[in-house]
Amino acid sequence: MKHTLTLENLTCAHCASKIEAKIARTEGFEKVSFNFATKKLQFEHACEDVTSQVQAICDSLEDGVRVLKHSEEHHTHHDHSHDCHCGHDHGHEHSHDHEHGHEHGHEHEHEHSHEHGESGTLKKVLLLLSVIFGVSALILHLTWHGEAAHWTVFALSLAAALTAGWDVFLKGIKNVFRLRIEETVLITIAVIAAFALGEFVEAAMVTILFSIGEFIEDLAVGKSRRDIEKLSRIRPDNATVSENGIETVRPAAEVEVGSVILIKPHERVPLDGVVLEGSSALDVSALTGESLPQNVEKGSEVLSGAMNGDGLLTLRTTKVFGDSTATRILRLVEDAAAQKGSREKLISRFANIYTPIVVGLAILMAAVPPLLGFGAFSLWIYRALVVLVASCPCAIVISVPLSYYAGIGAGSRMGVLIKGGKYLEALAKADCFAFDKTGTLTTGKISVGKVHTFENHSEDEVLSLAAACEKHSSHPIAAAIRARAGKSDIVLDDYKEIAGCGTSARYNGKTIACGNAKLLNGAVPKELQGKNVVFLVCDNVLIGAVEIADTLRKEAKDVLSRLRDLGVRRQLMLTGDAPQNAAATQKQLDGIAMRAGLMPQDKLGVINEEQASGHTVCFVGDGINDAPVLSKSDCGIAMGLGSEAAIEAADAVLSSGDLTALPKAVRLSRKTMNTIRTNIIFALAVKAAVIVLAFFGLAQMWMSVLADTGVCVACVLYTARLLKIK
Repeated sequence: MKHTLTLENLTCAHCASKIEAKIARTEGFEKVSFNFATKKLQFEHACEDVTSQVQAICDSLEDGVRVLKHSEEHHTHHDHSHDCHCGHDHGHEHSHDHEHGHEHGHEHEHEHSHEHGESGTLKKVLLLLSVIFGVSALILHLTWHGEAAHWTVFALSLAAALTAGWDVFLKGIKNVFRLRIEETVLITIAVIAAFALGEFVEAAMVTILFSIGEFIEDLAVGKSRRDIEKLSRIRPDNATVSENGIETVRPAAEVEVGSVILIKPHERVPLDGVVLEGSSALDVSALTGESLPQNVEKGSEVLSGAMNGDGLLTLRTTKVFGDSTATRILRLVEDAAAQKGSREKLISRFANIYTPIVVGLAILMAAVPPLLGFGAFSLWIYRALVVLVASCPCAIVISVPLSYYAGIGAGSRMGVLIKGGKYLEALAKADCFAFDKTGTLTTGKISVGKVHTFENHSEDEVLSLAAACEKHSSHPIAAAIRARAGKSDIVLDDYKEIAGCGTSARYNGKTIACGNAKLLNGAVPKELQGKNVVFLVCDNVLIGAVEIADTLRKEAKDVLSRLRDLGVRRQLMLTGDAPQNAAATQKQLDGIAMRAGLMPQDKLGVINEEQASGHTVCFVGDGINDAPVLSKSDCGIAMGLGSEAAIEAADAVLSSGDLTALPKAVRLSRKTMNTIRTNIIFALAVKAAVIVLAFFGLAQMWMSVLADTGVCVACVLYTARLLKIK
């Protein structure tokens, strides 16, 4: 079973990574992933309810964390034999007790919101009192001297420290007994030592600065979390079902395929369906990134997650809740957290070894120089405390995963569903893009190209005769010729099908045949050899030929140009189509290399060659036969939400079904990776500077607090820019 739990009150990203790691090591838990941005813990476990077990693990590492069941707490795969504990995917995903879970979630949310509001108000009041005490202590310290002043300053400083940081000290003391060294322990040690050294005012100011920084950090992270969650609020939980003229509101998860539902003005569509009545303009930007409204009327397909305009629509549902477009998009975005990027994994490992190393360095700084006669112990202990406080890695540990998820969330808003940080990295590094031809660079729809005429016949006549001859054919090529020819007064009779060649009919006493080159017994004009052509013959004499082409996507040329502007010089078209047909498409696209007549295994070979040459390869395709290549490439990109096999195999999905978002995705991924690099370099540089300054006695304790919480706030705010990308 797949479980999703929410870990409330977990504000430390470093602690979150430790909880995730411990759960992953616990027997029975598989595919464990925690997303700090959304507070969602995802994993697989054979038991139906493991909330209490997860709560116990959280309690052993972090106080105050509350484990809540998500409104869709788990999805199980069923078949008709009810073999639900075997762990196999039977292809359909259902939400259990959805209505109860939804109400339960709201109840918890309301309760938590109330508690959080009260605790937030108390924290603000205590923080304000601490500032009053601290400023008073500072003024007295600067203006009043003597023993009475000494003890008054001590009392005010102690009051300031306790009102600002009582919860920090309590947590720090508990973590000391747990033998866990993290920022609350470092701050607790620093403040106690400062009081012991007689630096009362500095101890108070350090606590106040730290608490203010933590408060601002919580606000910044909270806002970023809310912004990320907004990006995925595209699926209504309820649907208005119409039965025999009676409207009832039901959980969307309980609505069956074929049900009739009403979409009222300015409501989101809860389930995929086809319009039975009404017309409206839909805002599909949340699904495809397309800003222009999509007009729908009777017979139009409508995707869940779209926002209705002013019209009232009646739909017949075509998919269950678990298979609808909005659910699939949400699942892709939520599951993206499990695919961590290499930097994200590196930061987790880095945090585990970084803090102990810095603690060891601080101990050496406190002990070695005074033993060698370079000053008093009190001097070097103070400097060591500055190093300890400055060293906390929270700025990096919080901002890096937040950057990945912000990038993935922003991508989903612009119509690109990226399945994880590792694929965001691949997209950012990609220097080679390979494209399938049919349905990717082209529309996959047959169209009529150039019309060739012989024996003094006009183009219109050739087209009209060919269309009349193909009147009863259901072949896509025949439909394309009829569409191009339009209405015609030509009437033929005695229709016949010529096996393996085409069709024939009688026209004014003459036999008209329309079909392939076999009609000419090999006598194909030189200029038409190797082309995809439909020939028109009158009494065995060639009178015309119609070139058939796969229509190029209108955005394809511009997209390839934009990718070249982004530095992607290596562009390939890989197709199973005939070389002549592929060459016709290649001519319309400047600078793309071509490999034609390829089977799926041949495409795989080309990708292997490119990767062996040192290229980071993205493959863009749309068909089931592209699934192996999508899997093998560094970042496989599926076109649209059509083929399930392609989407499952792909690492990213262009949900709009066209190529327009591809250059945007590359720019977004690069901006995300640049943000991550900038945050890491900035945080480490500031911390290193403060540590070096501390060694030479040039850094005060307040500077180390800025190097910790101040840098963290700056990194979180810098990361939040990704959420504002249009």
